[in-house]
Amino acid sequence: MQLPEAFKEKYTRLLGADAAAFLASFDAAPVSGFRRDPAKPWPLDEATDDPVPWSPWGYYGKIAGNDIDHVAGLVYSQEPSAQFVGTVAATQAGERVLDLCAAPGGKSTQLASYLGDTGLLVSNEINPDRAKVLSGNLERWGSQNILVTNNDPDTLAKAWPQTFDRILVDAPCSGEGMFRKDPDAVQYWHRDYPAECAARQKQILQAAVKMLQPGGKLIYSTCTFSPEEDEQIIAWLLTNYDMTLEPIKTYPGMEAGRPEWADGNPELAKTVRLFPHRLRGEGHFVAKLRLAGEKTVHTTATVSVKPLAKPAMDEVHDFFTTSLNQPLTGQFYRHGDFLSLLPATMLPFDRVKVVRAGLELGSFRKKRFEPSHSLATALSPNTFQTVIEVDQDDYARYRHGETLSATAAGKRFVLLTFEHKPFAIGKLVNGTIKNFYPKGLRV
Repeated sequence: MQLPEAFKEKYTRLLGADAAAFLASFDAAPVSGFRRDPAKPWPLDEATDDPVPWSPWGYYGKIAGNDIDHVAGLVYSQEPSAQFVGTVAATQAGERVLDLCAAPGGKSTQLASYLGDTGLLVSNEINPDRAKVLSGNLERWGSQNILVTNNDPDTLAKAWPQTFDRILVDAPCSGEGMFRKDPDAVQYWHRDYPAECAARQKQILQAAVKMLQPGGKLIYSTCTFSPEEDEQIIAWLLTNYDMTLEPIKTYPGMEAGRPEWADGNPELAKTVRLFPHRLRGEGHFVAKLRLAGEKTVHTTATVSVKPLAKPAMDEVHDFFTTSLNQPLTGQFYRHGDFLSLLPATMLPFDRVKVVRAGLELGSFRKKRFEPSHSLATALSPNTFQTVIEVDQDDYARYRHGETLSATAAGKRFVLLTFEHKPFAIGKLVNGTIKNFYPKGLRV
């Protein structure tokens, strides 16, 4: 890899005798990994005999996007070092959690695994296109207690001051730790780029701290080696806010942050650096801070939504009656032609731009209700009256957008599985399964 001369000079100066091994690591192959969803009991096709030591559900290896394990949301492709961030940020049951810079969704899906069916995860992304990708990945993961937003941090801070128990800021950065995974990122690097990124990171963190409850935890991470974006950012936080660093459990190959690369505060050694010449993974930096004060007990937030009109409610119940073994209950939220089921823990979201709120149930068409693809990966197969197992050829055909034949009679929506793993919703009409696979997912 052709690294910028200024980059090599900088890290030769900072790392000294360790610089040669560090710079040589950029010519090695990047390390791949994936995580499994602990909420889904199906066995995986991928080899799981090479676990990532710091990730309870992580493994080394690659997964194919068209593999049933990926399509069914059983696994998520995520670089091993990035999985350490989610481990450090591990949420507690019932917490309100914000992933402020969340796309494409790796860390959000990991946080969702820790939360299970409790609490609330708000996943935000400022870029509209990336926010859609984030929403799609959480949909495939089967997440329900979620709110996906597309806002700048200051807008969220005005809507939700002192709201969250835990906030993850996986900050936009100079990306030095991803150079060998994404060689094109090298072309964006210049001598002043880390300082420019650091200025933006401070703006993001100013908003993040406003949203943190007293006693709440802030997890800050980057995929860069730059002291300007790592130790120096944490030193700035400690100087300007009533926050303390918390120790982080480390694993072989991980190193303590370098106080001498910032203001010399020995507390900075509680931060953690992941160097690719020291462990099997790419470059990362992680810090965990606590805001002073005592947490308050969450009050039940009131989300004001209009009740469904009777004709619409009748259409929804018709779907429940004909296709599910039991109706879904809770607060329904209609937005345009779409219907979602909000978790009881939902925050008021009238002041923010929402991409996904709770579990997307489906959409209203002319005098009928059509279920969403989200139900295939979010609900247990036992929820559906009819589950139809398909073979390899029909699995490929359905994902291509074709109809299938079935021996079952009647007219209802059904769950389709391959290798007994749920992957899609179809509409059974007297022996034919009409295709309801989203066009944007077809292959």
